[in-house]
Amino acid sequence: MSEAEYTPPKVWTWNKESGGRFANINRPIAGPTHEKDLPVGKHPMQLYSLGTPNGQKVTIMLEELLALGHAGAEYDAWLVNIGQGEQFSSGFVEVNPNSKIPALMDRSGPEPIRVFESGAILIHLAEKFGAFLPADPARRAECLSWLFWQVGSAPYLGGGFGHFYAYAPIKIEYAIDRFAMEVKRQMDVLDRRLAQSEFLGGADYTIADMAVWPWYGGMAKGLLYEGGEFLSVHEYKNVIRWADQIGARPAVKRGRKVNRASGDPADQLRERHDASDFDTKTQDKIEAAQS
Repeated sequence: MSEAEYTPPKVWTWNKESGGRFANINRPIAGPTHEKDLPVGKHPMQLYSLGTPNGQKVTIMLEELLALGHAGAEYDAWLVNIGQGEQFSSGFVEVNPNSKIPALMDRSGPEPIRVFESGAILIHLAEKFGAFLPADPARRAECLSWLFWQVGSAPYLGGGFGHFYAYAPIKIEYAIDRFAMEVKRQMDVLDRRLAQSEFLGGADYTIADMAVWPWYGGMAKGLLYEGGEFLSVHEYKNVIRWADQIGARPAVKRGRKVNRASGDPADQLRERHDASDFDTKTQDKIEAAQS
């Protein structure tokens, strides 16, 4: 039966894999699939993640905090390979019952604090260290509005456009057209805002930019889903200006390397456990890639 002829049953049942790149880990129930404790390092922050756009938000924030001199932001970054279902381990589910990366255990106090969902982690860290979240009520509201804009909008880019354009086992014209239209509308929203303001929250770089940049900056630079030409991302000149400006920040360059498990080896630091040897490990990977 073709997709056009499909008639949904009265009651949906899970009787086959969903297909596509991630079919082997998709299921309609929560909870762990296997027992495995999470590793714990020596630093105050324990991050369990992968270098996807969602994961990059938090590593960029942590690297920015360290660049400001906040030693309490030192962290261990443990790789969670979502393609192999490691997010369904019993240890990970204890930190994030939703089994999505990133997940953070803040062990800086007498009792560990779990924080899951990337937006919540960014706010937790911003409030803890008093950085990248304005104190002025109006500026704070603007920053948080754009942060939550990303939280609500990115699923249309990733799970919507990205899935049906790049990962689905068949190309469905209606689905691709629907989500391409929405992503272009979102890019236009950003482009109009960035025509008025240097950063999303205003004159200052904030957690809103850190949240939006890995997704929409990556899209503007043609780095996601090989969909840049299809979506004519060159049209969004203000987004490109902003993406280049943030991408040039040293902490952003470092943060986007952490827990990356694909792409150019020179752009990967699969796990990070000590800031002092970050540059040494990165240089080793560059030399290995060039040899």
